[in-house]
Amino acid sequence: MGSTARACLVVEFQTYTVESLVGVEAYDLLVGLIQPRPIALVSTLSSEGTPNLAPFSFFMAGGSNPPSLAISVTASARGDKDTLRNIEATGEFVVNLVTREMAEGMNQTAASSGSADDDWLAAGFTAVDSIGVQPKRVLESPAQFECRLFQVVRHGEGIGAARYILGAIETVHVRHESTHDLIARLGGPHYLDLATMEKFELG
Repeated sequence: MGSTARACLVVEFQTYTVESLVGVEAYDLLVGLIQPRPIALVSTLSSEGTPNLAPFSFFMAGGSNPPSLAISVTASARGDKDTLRNIEATGEFVVNLVTREMAEGMNQTAASSGSADDDWLAAGFTAVDSIGVQPKRVLESPAQFECRLFQVVRHGEGIGAARYILGAIETVHVRHESTHDLIARLGGPHYLDLATMEKFELG
């Protein structure tokens, strides 16, 4: 009976080949399927000391021996982003996790601006000193990872090409309160509040 039921099961799939995806279709497909994704609000400094703050949801834990993490900073129409250039130049960065209360400020840092100082000013976040690296930490974040660059792996060319930043975690700062109020990225403008499991949008 069981084998007969399995034999009658019909499953239909929409199948995509890489060659069939044009424009932003590949991006939309990936972010629509691979979710929810944690958000890394990355603090860096340029070689001249100019601060930069930017969010990335292509982000994951690496290994635990030694502790590490990975961020994919995809290339834009203008080429490599400031975050990648800064990390390659200085070898240092801080990953700050993001809560619902930080969501609007985080979203402000995603907008392109003429001055990197605007990232912190527009977001309204408080910069505090790190212990072992030069980039500042975001005080409002419940957990911050001070990292040193291990390796950058480049995959592809042009808009959307991956630039995998592998970071060795040197110091972790965790607030005494629970970090369960973090948010995660879904597809499009949608986010998930992990504390309430409520979906919300950011423009």
